[in-house]
Amino acid sequence: MDNALVVYRLSAGCDLGEVVEGKTYAGKVQGFANFGMFVQLNDRIKGLVHKTNIKNEHNEKDPVLVRVNTIRNNGNLDLEEIIATDYTIESVQKRSHAVQLSDLGEKIGKTVQIEGEVAQVKQTSGPTIFTIVDATGTENAAAFIEAGVRAYPEAEVGHLVRIVGEVMQRNRDLQIEVDSLIVLTGDEASEVKERIERSLEIRAEPVEVPLLIESEVLRKLRPEMMKVARIIRKAVFTAQPIILRHHADADGICSAIALEIAITSLIRESGGDFDSEYFLYKRSPSKAPFYEIEDITRDLDFALKDHARFGQKLPLILLTDNGSTEEDLPSLKVAEIYELPIVVIDHHHPDAIVDQYLKAHVNPYHVGGDFGITAGMLGTEVARLVNPKISSLIEHLPAVAGVADRSEAKERTLYLELVEEIYSEDHCRDIALALDYEQFWLRFNDGREIVKEMLGITGTPDRHNRIISLLVEEANHAIEDQMNASMPHLRDQELSNGALLFLLDVEIHAHKFTFPPPGKTSGEVHDRLCRNNPGKSIVTIGFGPDFAVLRSRGVLMNIPKMVRELRDEIPGGGISGGGHLVVGSIKFVEGMREEVLRGLVKKIAYADIG
Repeated sequence: MDNALVVYRLSAGCDLGEVVEGKTYAGKVQGFANFGMFVQLNDRIKGLVHKTNIKNEHNEKDPVLVRVNTIRNNGNLDLEEIIATDYTIESVQKRSHAVQLSDLGEKIGKTVQIEGEVAQVKQTSGPTIFTIVDATGTENAAAFIEAGVRAYPEAEVGHLVRIVGEVMQRNRDLQIEVDSLIVLTGDEASEVKERIERSLEIRAEPVEVPLLIESEVLRKLRPEMMKVARIIRKAVFTAQPIILRHHADADGICSAIALEIAITSLIRESGGDFDSEYFLYKRSPSKAPFYEIEDITRDLDFALKDHARFGQKLPLILLTDNGSTEEDLPSLKVAEIYELPIVVIDHHHPDAIVDQYLKAHVNPYHVGGDFGITAGMLGTEVARLVNPKISSLIEHLPAVAGVADRSEAKERTLYLELVEEIYSEDHCRDIALALDYEQFWLRFNDGREIVKEMLGITGTPDRHNRIISLLVEEANHAIEDQMNASMPHLRDQELSNGALLFLLDVEIHAHKFTFPPPGKTSGEVHDRLCRNNPGKSIVTIGFGPDFAVLRSRGVLMNIPKMVRELRDEIPGGGISGGGHLVVGSIKFVEGMREEVLRGLVKKIAYADIG
């Protein structure tokens, strides 16, 4: 075999520059004329075998070996048929440097060579669409064999490939029409992979933009914020889908929308096509202030289906206004089994045990802060690191979040002062109430465009003001109706520590299945009690058959700690829950309600007054 003839096969991207006189090539019979036989060396190059140089009889499309005798000045090839049984085949690629994906806009109508990683393989009813990532961006390459048939089945997600094809523009999107695709191996693959990784590390590094306000807590959180932003940016640049989960209240919505705008705009900027922000990004509200099993089940089902149907990578999961507590553990453990990376931006009191399941965790408690630094504040600052260009669109969201979550931190005042010329405190309060009201009716839907209009990010100022005014009017009417039904049924007592305790059975003394829900109802009752009892330490418990919602003013409770203690002290109580130090919820089995409530009240009576 050492003396075997070498036969060259030209790839689809080759032109005359890759043809060498005297070498033998594999071709295909294209047709016949009186003076000879035409042979294609690829779809672009053909030559003539004069009838005196034809050795065998042939039909159209027969394979044939030919030697190039002459390359004429006009580009015509004089060929001679070669008969050989002992030969080896070597592929010839177009001799050109790979074009960077970011430069394809200047190459429309031209044939180019690109090298990159396959991030997604989507089989349509027509071509196979390969999403390719290189050191500079992301683009699609369309390969067609026949309708609905998978092209280049050897190329899978994660493979390094070299593609030759023509750059086309389809509607508003660039696309490469594939002439050839080769999966790279060995040193070639390693070199391309290393080049992409090296560039991605640089591109993913967030730009150091200053904080919107001066805050020691936020300044100390800056390194972890940068880490989260870096992870998000790299996911976008590698076409990894992102699932964003957030607590379904105004604070969680503000955090999520800030991040959403940063992520989707970056997807568009990095070369994603028109639909990319919809199939590479998904936002889902969570009813509970933690990542429930129901949530991870839905997210995993969504991810695995898209992985099977569209060849997508498994997603990055981004949790905001949840994800920090022991209640999140079951879901985090499921995610670990499927190697789903998770990052958290939260202000609930954290449990250290969760961090082993997280890639990064922004939480004010880690640097001596507390829940007064809300998720909306944190999410907005991280979003500005992900994509600084969108800062002006979202800089009012921390003020809305701070008012919504009743923050008493100095940061709330600073964020309000930042935007007071356009967004007064009263207007921020109205937006927050409107968001809570609208999300109640949206249930588990994200209300993607509606919510952005309510936050004044899209739409017109006039329509924003009108929809907020209307929703606030409807929400207040519903709240007043609920308060009229509930307030007369409060039970109160003074605890040994001097706090006033109020209890309300929201199951039998509040309207069901309407706004405000039990948690919001308890909060509204608590606010009225605080206004009616100035200077007093107040605790309000709204309870149902198997849950209790707590609100406190001036009583230094630690609700997560109380939940853990009650779980140990009341066997058979089925106790779980958590929240902030003075705002939270507890679940239990219905048959143990009285025991749990008694234990809860006893612990509140021992809490310090501050």
